[in-house]
Amino acid sequence: MGFDGRLLGGIGVLAAVVEAGNFVGAARALGLTQSGISRAVARLEAAVGVRLFERNARAVTLTDEGRRFYDSVAPLLSDLDQAVSDVGRASKTVRGHLRVSINPLIARMLVASRLPAFMTAYPELSVDINARDDARGLVADGFDVAVRFGEPVLSGQIVRRLGDSRIVTCASPAYLARHGRPRHPRDVAQHECILFPDPATGRPFTWEFHRKGKILDVPVTGRLTVNDGDTMMTVCEQGYGLAQSFEFAAPSLRDGRLVNLFPDWNEERFPLYVHFPSRRQQPAKVRAFVDFIAEAVKSW
Repeated sequence: MGFDGRLLGGIGVLAAVVEAGNFVGAARALGLTQSGISRAVARLEAAVGVRLFERNARAVTLTDEGRRFYDSVAPLLSDLDQAVSDVGRASKTVRGHLRVSINPLIARMLVASRLPAFMTAYPELSVDINARDDARGLVADGFDVAVRFGEPVLSGQIVRRLGDSRIVTCASPAYLARHGRPRHPRDVAQHECILFPDPATGRPFTWEFHRKGKILDVPVTGRLTVNDGDTMMTVCEQGYGLAQSFEFAAPSLRDGRLVNLFPDWNEERFPLYVHFPSRRQQPAKVRAFVDFIAEAVKSW
């Protein structure tokens, strides 16, 4: 037999009558009419098959069966009230367990060094960081929030754009000394290129070069495909070939270990989004983490 939701409402009325001592007080507490309280009690008595209250002109008291029934359900009502209170606190207090799916580069380059301060700021929160870069659903995999590069590819998710990063094409001085520096983006087709797969398709990204609103697609080839940004940049630094990377993820451009090959053709920017299962009533733990990521992105 399925649970009748009206039974729970009747139990709530039962508790209000017991606490008030009469139907009038229960009606006032619940915002109902006295006749509405009387009908609710009658329906509950019919549902449980016993008389719960003795009614007279002066007072309303529980029968023996009513007392046993009330003593049994009162702890359940208390637990239910506590559960509602806990959920309400979750919307205001940063607490509980947070599961995050995040782009591995963002996890390593922006999040890892800042996580200790975040965890210290929220002592009632535990966090599960899953560094991966695929487009699977949030709800199906049990995540509260995801951080992804690229335009959203799945419907049914709410997204917020956090920022974007410039795409740069680079090579090491050692590679350029051996093979020469390409003078134009089209020249990269003649060089060994390190390929990076698109998580959404599994195929290597095409190489684009953006300049003053113009987009140049260049077909590239390479014998090495790497799905980890750190590995790709290390291989590039060691002089194996050319690579395209997020500018924030190539700090070796600043110390000379890598060379930005086409500073006039690097206007392409790749967006970073945070994904939510729903826009409605996001818990405080989710809002806190999104604010944390948004602040970290400002540093790149």
